[in-house]
Amino acid sequence: MAKKRAKGGDDGKELANKAKKRKKSLQERIDGPSEADKLLPRTLEERMAARRVVVVLEKAALECVQPRKGALELLNSDDHKNLCLKNGRDLADVRPDITHQCLMSLLDSPLNKAGKLLIYIHTAQNVLIEVHPSLRVPRTFKRFAGLAVELLQRHKIRAAQANETLMKVISNPVEKYLPPGSRRFGFSVNGRAVKLRDFAAQLEKEAENDRDAVPIVFAIGAVAHGDPVTEDKFGLGYVEENLSICPWGLSASCCCSKVCSEFEYLWGIC
Repeated sequence: MAKKRAKGGDDGKELANKAKKRKKSLQERIDGPSEADKLLPRTLEERMAARRVVVVLEKAALECVQPRKGALELLNSDDHKNLCLKNGRDLADVRPDITHQCLMSLLDSPLNKAGKLLIYIHTAQNVLIEVHPSLRVPRTFKRFAGLAVELLQRHKIRAAQANETLMKVISNPVEKYLPPGSRRFGFSVNGRAVKLRDFAAQLEKEAENDRDAVPIVFAIGAVAHGDPVTEDKFGLGYVEENLSICPWGLSASCCCSKVCSEFEYLWGIC
């Protein structure tokens, strides 16, 4: 009898939780999107126009591997060291954690929350991925790896309680998704040395003189070493000029943070 009561009590709690979720979703439909959500670009026309920064993460190491026993996993230098060495793979070339760090820097930025940032990922296996600005990237690498494997298998990640595609695989090349007339630059240690703040201010001044605010594209190599933006399959085809923003080599995540920080300052976001 006590067990039945306990079971009945659990069922009651479950029903109450479901009712609470329904009430919350109903309230969200009544209130509509939040102020932050209203700032995000929804249509292709909105993405192609206005002052906006587009970041393309080139040569990202997002690749699935299936060990002898178990499901598919995201290939990385920590969990699959022996497998990489056996196949003659450089451990520095299997660093999906770099892409994870870049996405956290970009998606958590005020520039993104203000609806002024678009992100694309171009993997070393020539897979092109579009990232929606409302994606909340997992905080831990293990959860990010699971998300990446699901994306590469199903070709899209949908939001749990909304009709929104957060990440999806799209057809190549990346050039057809870049706004026409946009300025396109790559980050390279061998590029023209500039101070990013002065360079961004100059671009803004030129846009004001032309009375045409066009998006600015930055190609950043999501790699531990090398220069993907100078390679044929990656940035070379669309980058008009390579820039060096620091006398020392910077991590991809640091480059992403600097881009966001400078344009947040320039556009008075924060």
